[in-house]
Amino acid sequence: MGKKIDGVIEAVRYKNGQILLMRAYERRGATFSDCVLLDRKTLLERLQKGANYMTGARKELRASTFTLGKPVLVLKQADRELLATDANTTRDELENVPAF
Repeated sequence: MGKKIDGVIEAVRYKNGQILLMRAYERRGATFSDCVLLDRKTLLERLQKGANYMTGARKELRASTFTLGKPVLVLKQADRELLATDANTTRDELENVPAF
């Protein structure tokens, strides 16, 4: 089994090619929270401290059970940091995560 999942990102909002806001579920002990909104800065700080966030969606009527996608990565590019699921991207992009 891999590293413990600290959060699952279910939907994202972009502005000018950069993530602005995310809808996510966060681990609270043995279970996950209700839906929370995270801004870009908060997620970046958590990922830099070693948190493990994945893309995915909550299974209907299954409480803390998720269909998981890919891990969210922090990529350093020139003078900025990107949030992505693909290491070869040039902008913020979470693959297969719907916009809201």
